[in-house]
Amino acid sequence: MSPCSAVTIGCWASDRETTCPTSLADYNGGMIDAGSRTVHLPTPDATTALAVTLAEVVKPGDVFLLSGPIGAGKTHFARSLIQSHLSRNGQPVEDVPSPTFTLVQTYASGGHEIWHADLYRLTHPDEVEELGLIDAFDTAICLVEWPDRLGDSGPSNAVRINFRQGDNDDGRIAEIEGLPPHLTHTLGRFQHVWS
Repeated sequence: MSPCSAVTIGCWASDRETTCPTSLADYNGGMIDAGSRTVHLPTPDATTALAVTLAEVVKPGDVFLLSGPIGAGKTHFARSLIQSHLSRNGQPVEDVPSPTFTLVQTYASGGHEIWHADLYRLTHPDEVEELGLIDAFDTAICLVEWPDRLGDSGPSNAVRINFRQGDNDDGRIAEIEGLPPHLTHTLGRFQHVWS
């Protein structure tokens, strides 16, 4: 675990229904608390801001294991990261549905793939192999909801984000573990921009 990898964010965004944020400049507020790995996300826009921040530097081999109860913000985070990455790479911003029924959705962006998986419907870890997800961990950017269904197949170097209810109805708290140096550095830039 990295010693400096958590964020406390308070953000308000412009209307993302007509524009897709592509950088930190699209948001107001937020700072990093280097002594913690807990992210306070008071609004859905703050969750988007965190995803946009990470989308700036994610690369193939980055795996995000997103856990938390239904409605905790896993899909919102994944959708925001994917749409921001597509936009940053000159791709049309697509609708990013939850892959609850398809299990996996893939997107081409910046010369590589982004895999978004929702493993909620899997009943046994062996089913993960059939999806091709294990190979994608090494070659693509992967966002995996319900990672407990991976069993022992989850990569040890994955970024683990656990979402839970925050202080208000729209707020969330995300506990982040396992940020690699390039993502930790990005969060440091976030602090510099907003502090």
